[in-house]
Amino acid sequence: MKLSDMAVRTAKPREKAFKLSDGAGMYLLVKPDGKRYWRFDYRFHEKRKTLALGVYPEVSLKQAREKRDEAKRQLTDGSDPGHIRKIEKLTGAVSAENSFRVVAEELIEKMKREGRADVTVEKTKWVFEFAYPYIGDRPISEITAPEALVALRSVEARGRYETARRLKSKMSQVFRLAIATGRAERDPTADLRGALISPKVTHHATITTPKEIGALLRTIDGYTGHLTTRLALQLIAYIRAAGRTPPRRME
Repeated sequence: MKLSDMAVRTAKPREKAFKLSDGAGMYLLVKPDGKRYWRFDYRFHEKRKTLALGVYPEVSLKQAREKRDEAKRQLTDGSDPGHIRKIEKLTGAVSAENSFRVVAEELIEKMKREGRADVTVEKTKWVFEFAYPYIGDRPISEITAPEALVALRSVEARGRYETARRLKSKMSQVFRLAIATGRAERDPTADLRGALISPKVTHHATITTPKEIGALLRTIDGYTGHLTTRLALQLIAYIRAAGRTPPRRME
């Protein structure tokens, strides 16, 4: 006789553990402490085995039956449901250790050990945050080009085209590290050539008069961002100014 939701819900513990059968090998095991476990007994290669189907009420009667039916299909196909369960747990743990997020964090640690500037490391962390909601917990060997593109398009949708291109470059570094360490076979971002938006570059008129150049240098002096950026801007300004200076005649 099959179980009912009412019978499962109202099952009272006894001094010793007991079973409430649902038929076809499945039953509810009720322990003296009141905890209830779904079990499925089966035979494989003439050996009697038991498969855990979950704990009630986290796993309902309907869900337990679905798991039992799946196990019966596996038996029909000549497979041991218990062995399949062990493999799934093992591969699931391996996949979690080889997710995009895990390899990305390894890349960041590698950058630190290589002595990269703190600002570079922090920018890399920041740009990866755009990808994590989409592929962060995906096994890196299973990520496809369309999946990577979804993450990149989410950045483009915010109007951050340059950030999207930078993210693609950083994602590629993660995939290459995974390939080098045997956790992936290829870099799917290589298939995204031409897929991102290339905004039209607006060129501005060159500053040529001493007055304008002086104003530019004073503006750069007032820049409050990173020191390296300010020095680079000053250097570019001086180099371009020097390039426009006519060569002195040889006497």
